[in-house]
Amino acid sequence: MIGRNDPCPCGSGKKYKKCCESKEQLTMEVVQAEELERILQSFYDEYPKQKDFDSYRAFASQWKLPLSKFYMEEMVEAIALDEFFFQERTDIWEGFVQKQLKKLVRPSVIKVLESWSIPQTLLGQVVSSESSYLTVYDRLNNKTIQLRRESDKPVPEGVHLWCFTLPDGAEGNLAVSTLIFFPVDQSLVFEEFVSEFANVDQDTETYMKTHSVDLWIKLAENGYEGEEFTNFEQGVLERIASFLEANDRESDTLMELVEDYLVEEQPNARKDVAIAAGAIRYGQELGLFESLELTVKAIADEFEVSPSSLNRYYNGIIEYTKLKTV
Repeated sequence: MIGRNDPCPCGSGKKYKKCCESKEQLTMEVVQAEELERILQSFYDEYPKQKDFDSYRAFASQWKLPLSKFYMEEMVEAIALDEFFFQERTDIWEGFVQKQLKKLVRPSVIKVLESWSIPQTLLGQVVSSESSYLTVYDRLNNKTIQLRRESDKPVPEGVHLWCFTLPDGAEGNLAVSTLIFFPVDQSLVFEEFVSEFANVDQDTETYMKTHSVDLWIKLAENGYEGEEFTNFEQGVLERIASFLEANDRESDTLMELVEDYLVEEQPNARKDVAIAAGAIRYGQELGLFESLELTVKAIADEFEVSPSSLNRYYNGIIEYTKLKTV
């Protein structure tokens, strides 16, 4: 075994603690995180078992009946499945964890799984975003937690999220289930829901078990359809997509760029078409789709905005992309 003060075996001439020890620790963290992800994925691959199908279908129908008129069936089923596993039939999860503990040999992973009881509901609000974790305020338990990020997509401060969580064995928690972000125009719904919870004498899990459906109904009645974007942001994206389709063009790169720009910069436009027009000029000039050889005035006329409004958001996207590359 290499001592921390021994010469590093890589031959650098430095002590092990000043050289490769930190790299090996980082590698171990990555390996552990990947193994935990594989374990979680195997749970969803294996369950529910055939013997649990009738129980799940009966439970899912309680969700589909009130929510199917608001949301896509796939979304309702995903939410209902998580509620079934972690609220209704917790014995399924507990049995799965015990089976995994018998299979595992890596001590660090066994230690994490031994801390995995029943996943806890997180109804949170993003406080800040770092490279590996989101700092999230748990609205129902009045505490701040670290939630492992699932992608590099920007997450704005203030948005609410929902998922079930477990300890990640490192600095915080990971989302076990479907992680859903809600646009900022749904904030009032969450404020009202949290206020209602504060007036009852129930713990978080008991309250969510009996009121989760009500929350999803209230969100739908406030215009939520399962999108991560506000109605205004969705309008911008739809304007761009419609223009590209009408002109037999497509550009995933442009759409992803505008999504990030809207989320991170929160441009204060009066009309969604102004941002859409600026984005089309940017996409054409940067070659993000096959050029239509449209002048600035032609693009402005197409979207029925002034060239000055178009240019404001064209320049805004340029500045945003410059900051992204710094």
